Amino acid sequence: MNDQNLRPDFRIIADWVEPGSRVLDLGCGDGALLAQLAQEKQATGYGIEIADKHIATCIDRGVNVVQSDLDKGLAEFDGESFDYVILSMTLQAITHPDLLLDEMLRVGREGIVTFPNFAHWSHRHQMGIKGTMPVSRTLPHRWYNTPNIHLCTLKDFDNLCMEKNIQILEKRALNHQHETSFGARLWPN
Repeated sequence: MNDQNLRPDFRIIADWVEPGSRVLDLGCGDGALLAQLAQEKQATGYGIEIADKHIATCIDRGVNVVQSDLDKGLAEFDGESFDYVILSMTLQAITHPDLLLDEMLRVGREGIVTFPNFAHWSHRHQMGIKGTMPVSRTLPHRWYNTPNIHLCTLKDFDNLCMEKNIQILEKRALNHQHETSFGARLWPN
């Protein structure tokens, strides 16, 4: 992906998406990922977003968007309608993430999920040494105004996938520079 303004995790996601794919982006925000996938990978598809301000931006970008609450599921989509269903930095804001994963795999051939790792050493340091809930680039809100309701670790997500018999095809732990480093690979949590 060439766009330098693209979120770093979007570049990784884009590398995983095959050209010409049908994509559903859950919690698509302003539609930046879908717009980039359309431009660079000739991907087609839809975004689902709940926030009015993001809907208008998606439309301005030419992104097909449906205003909907992900906690209500994906009933409007038939099974296996998409090659990829993406849930990027949204898992932690969903009431029932386990049920949404089921829906993702019902409507898509593969799912791509990214989330902030609550067990990252810097988050543990803030809680253990400073005695405060973590605030970082990936967890930018204070405890009292965060949309995050289900914080998890990489291990928690692995365990959920194991319980649901979901096969993880590839995973990456990133450092603060959004890169895969030796430290991130060795001690992801």
